Amino acid sequence: MTTLYTAKKYAVPALEAHCVDFLTKHLRADNAFMLLTQARLFDEPQLASLCLDTIDKSTMDAISAEGFTDIDIDTLCAVLERDTLSIRESRLFGAVVRWAEAECQRQQLPVTFGNKQKVLGRALSLIRFPLMTIEEFAAGPAQSGILSDREVVNLFLHFTVNPKPKVDYIDRPRCCLRGKECSINRFQQVESRWGYSGTSDRIRFTVNRRISIVGFGLYGSIHGPTDYQVNIQIIDYEKNQTLGQNDTGFSCDGTANTFRVMFKEPIEILPTVCYTACATLKGPDSHYGTKGLKKVIHESPTASKTCFVFYSSPGNNNGTSIEDGQIPEIIFYT
Repeated sequence: MTTLYTAKKYAVPALEAHCVDFLTKHLRADNAFMLLTQARLFDEPQLASLCLDTIDKSTMDAISAEGFTDIDIDTLCAVLERDTLSIRESRLFGAVVRWAEAECQRQQLPVTFGNKQKVLGRALSLIRFPLMTIEEFAAGPAQSGILSDREVVNLFLHFTVNPKPKVDYIDRPRCCLRGKECSINRFQQVESRWGYSGTSDRIRFTVNRRISIVGFGLYGSIHGPTDYQVNIQIIDYEKNQTLGQNDTGFSCDGTANTFRVMFKEPIEILPTVCYTACATLKGPDSHYGTKGLKKVIHESPTASKTCFVFYSSPGNNNGTSIEDGQIPEIIFYT
């Protein structure tokens, strides 16, 4: 790193390139954070990107290394903002607490709850507490002293009641996601008055390539701003096996827009396998989609086409076909 600094200072690009090449060849999970800090300091975006990829793939090993607690706050935030970390959020929180304790010592501050909260600053808001189980939250963050009493109460309410109170934390899954978030909408028109009596809205589908589904877009109330309770599921149709589900809620504003409802973790979808997307809503009559498409193709400039084919599902709410209904939108990563 000191040779790289010298090469940059005296503008010797050939030596600089050799240094970056050497560091890249010796990049491992246990030195990724140390090299990431230096790559950011010396403005080496290619090396920084490789460090981040290594941290994504081996997050637990990387945050367990000594160099993790030595990084600066901006590097910490850059990592916490990523959707691609492969680690449980509760373990990530534990690592962030270790970093805060080390930062208090660097700033010669007593290691108190208040000082840990102070040195973390906006990094604390990048922890995705809603992705934890209630047991993980109770055993860790709720007892850490870093969150305020009000934040702890609101998050417990978020885990246990419907409609869920709004919390200022991201609920988008981050585990092993690559690329950009994509979505498809299977309806061409929106109408009014779709009722709910406890029966699920369902639609079967297949895709032509491996993807990860992270949530649905659902229609909201025709009667203005409203809260809904909802259970969402992805089911392997042939095996009748639930691959992922979430009991949650969402708030709508009375428009005909769709509103995001997310799974806690991505659900892997394999090509040519038939799945059922399922949503069971509790709330007032909503908008619904009509003129449903049997096939929807998502085109990406950087990836292959993703083709969804939809089929009617037995036992669907209001006894409908693929022509109209709920679950207009599927949110996924390729």
